[in-house]
Amino acid sequence: MDLPLVARGKVREIYDASTPAAPDRLLLVASDRISAYDHVLPTPIPDKGKVLTRLSVWWFDQLAPVLARFGASHHLVSATDVPPAVEGRAMLVRRLEMLPVECVARGYLSGSGTVEYRRTGSICDVPLPPGLVEGSRLPEPVFTPSTKAAVGEHDEAIDFSAVVTAVGEERAIQLRELTLALYARAAEIAEAAGIILADTKFEFGLSGDELVLGDEVLTPDSSRFWPAATWSPGDVQPSYDKQFVRDWLTSSGWDRVSPPPELPADVVAATRERYVTAYETLTGTAFG
Repeated sequence: MDLPLVARGKVREIYDASTPAAPDRLLLVASDRISAYDHVLPTPIPDKGKVLTRLSVWWFDQLAPVLARFGASHHLVSATDVPPAVEGRAMLVRRLEMLPVECVARGYLSGSGTVEYRRTGSICDVPLPPGLVEGSRLPEPVFTPSTKAAVGEHDEAIDFSAVVTAVGEERAIQLRELTLALYARAAEIAEAAGIILADTKFEFGLSGDELVLGDEVLTPDSSRFWPAATWSPGDVQPSYDKQFVRDWLTSSGWDRVSPPPELPADVVAATRERYVTAYETLTGTAFG
């Protein structure tokens, strides 16, 4: 593909797709790579890049009315006007000045949130009631931001005051309110499809003064999706995301320091099935 490479992330490549008529264009290409515990694993998951792209495109459309209420928009220009070599796994988007914050919304207690809650009774600077367990639904969704780490480094949870320091008070309040509004609408849509959206991560940038939703949106890489029919607080929930890979890595004895091991064929197949199931269940469309 004859486009200049701008950046390479854990699972994506970004290319300069600018033209004289549209000098702010980038091409985001989602690979089949999968990352866990801040490492890119050596074994790809077939069709993963296509699932991430198609699901993001679908969610951008679903969430456009929420963004408009806040005077915001998303960065997607086209998912079809892309080079044939990356068709199905690429998005033409607007170039943004990305904000240095990961905007995380949680509606349920899970993962690192459970660990922090057990230690402090809160997540970030948000106090929670006693008696919650892994998988508990929170009284209301909470905004639990984190730093945006470079490849190979670890995102660190931060409190709201750190967001204010990073982007200013007015922008920080806007990020919190928009993140929670997007989560609420997405959770509603997911629930209607029989899926619990436990938590998710959004990334935002600026186009001039306009706040713009960027990167991927509500995919199995950036969210925890649980089948609603089997939800049972008190234990780790079955999921349609990469938690299955994390669990296998933990059971494998990998120390998270040395290079990660290859994934067995059955783990690869089961992970692909989970990603495809998430797409088909949420969108009501067969993956083909």
